[in-house]
Amino acid sequence: MAARRAALVAALLLAEPCAPEPAAEANGTGTCQGSNRCQPGVLLPVWQPDNPSFGDKAARAIVYFVAMMYMFLGVSIIADRFMASIEVITSKEKEITITKANGETSIGTVRIWNETVSNLTLMALGSSAPEILLSVIEVCGHNFQAGELGPGTIVGSAAFNMFVVIAVCVYVIPSGESRRIKHLRVFFVTASWSIFAYIWLYLILAVISPGVVQVWEALLTLVFFPVCVVFAWAADKRLLFYKYVYKRYRADPRSGIIIGTEGELPKGIELDGGFPPAERRELDESRREVIQILKELKQKHPEKELEQLVEMANYCALLHQQKSRAFYRIQATRMMTGAGNVLKKHVAEFSKRSSALLEVPSDAEEEACSRIFFEPCAYHCLENCGSVTLSVACQHGAEANHTFYVDYKTEDGSAKAGSDYEYSEGTLIFKPGETQKELQIGIIDDDIFEEDEHFFVRLLNLRVGDAEGMFEADSAEHPKGRLVTPLVATVTILDDDHAGIFAFQDRLLHVSECQGALEATVLRGSGARGTVLLPYRTVEGTARGGGVDYEDACGELEFRNDETTLLGHPVLVHPSCAQPLHTRTQRGCPL
Repeated sequence: MAARRAALVAALLLAEPCAPEPAAEANGTGTCQGSNRCQPGVLLPVWQPDNPSFGDKAARAIVYFVAMMYMFLGVSIIADRFMASIEVITSKEKEITITKANGETSIGTVRIWNETVSNLTLMALGSSAPEILLSVIEVCGHNFQAGELGPGTIVGSAAFNMFVVIAVCVYVIPSGESRRIKHLRVFFVTASWSIFAYIWLYLILAVISPGVVQVWEALLTLVFFPVCVVFAWAADKRLLFYKYVYKRYRADPRSGIIIGTEGELPKGIELDGGFPPAERRELDESRREVIQILKELKQKHPEKELEQLVEMANYCALLHQQKSRAFYRIQATRMMTGAGNVLKKHVAEFSKRSSALLEVPSDAEEEACSRIFFEPCAYHCLENCGSVTLSVACQHGAEANHTFYVDYKTEDGSAKAGSDYEYSEGTLIFKPGETQKELQIGIIDDDIFEEDEHFFVRLLNLRVGDAEGMFEADSAEHPKGRLVTPLVATVTILDDDHAGIFAFQDRLLHVSECQGALEATVLRGSGARGTVLLPYRTVEGTARGGGVDYEDACGELEFRNDETTLLGHPVLVHPSCAQPLHTRTQRGCPL
């Protein structure tokens, strides 16, 4: 759509139009005759003579086509610059202080511009700038007489958005997936105003003053725009009568997906404590997403520094976050003109920076260089263990007569120093011939139930000494020793103050009718204290029990103290069974 608008502007600037009148005629040579008046374009004049040969026509067509494409690219670049500026303006954020129910405060950022208002004002202005410019140029050039392109372009663009764009958005949804409108109230408001715009346009052009747009009609049309924006903003903020529209939620019994519907607020129901504002909910969701991404990246790339992980997390969030109209418009123009994908360009720059930070040494350097790392890199311990012991390995290179000094320190994860473990830092010394060192981190035990938590231990600041321990310089190009992956160890603290939370390892199990028996693994998390008897039994779903599709089973699973995984008793499956087996468990009590 952006390309279409830019092409129309370029065509208007370069065209050599003939303004026909009712008595206009044209002869076979292509020369305008009668009352037709060939007028020059805005930038290019009429090319004389008026009766060219076929070769001249072909040459002129090529010149006009090249000039039009050149202007097309120019208009696209200007429009994209304008959209990029609007994107910067609407993405401005401010810091807010959030006070929780327990009195704790946290600082977050929210956007200054409301999403609905920015989409209806600045975003709409930026995306429609070429067609607005087209109409203004044409009207001014025709002494405020309607031309052939301007009004038709604006009306046609609106019709294209309403019919073709919506149809394409619905058609491209993959099979088996669904999409839903985020702000249904805003959609109803904007859709109503869009339909009213066509009705109002027909009234002022065909009923009130046929063929003429009067000043008061233009001013009233202009006033309708801020009124539409105010109504949409009120719907987004649930102001005025929108606050009486209550959003009810129900859960799909099969998939468990929450489905939202609009309805009236049931009488006799009060909202205890109220809901937090929309900005706070969106901020919490965004914060949870970034934290989850950071956790996954930390486990996947334990050797990377925190700054690298944050940059990778920001890029992952950029890939998955909702994009604005300005982004897609600029992206379309860049891909069409060969400028490249903005996100792919970011990937290339990030890969270049990462490769510069993590250069791979050659084979000769690898043989001569000693390597120091955690072995293993993942540790688990109960909360009452007192301390956990970590092992650091040193693989000496060809020159094994050096002493290596490497520092270590603990870093918070979900576990916090001082409340879950004892903060520790120090230096490990590997003398010539020593290949392994151990370090101990104290674990703090309490009687408060907590989720399983983890923290990190990082190796850093490697220094080299001679055989007597005196420090010596180490070359950056040919180092005598280096820290290699994994240089970060993850310690998971298993809570021992609770009997545990039990769940199947797999929510849905598939079994072949000829398998004969089905076994399910039950996991015990968030505590492993004491011996627990966990009752279980089968419940009919689409498959029938009692020997029809499967044999009924019931009993108890016994989890011993500190036992976290147990294989359930087998359930016999009859050959006629063609449906998955549904089971239900109940929590047991410690003996």
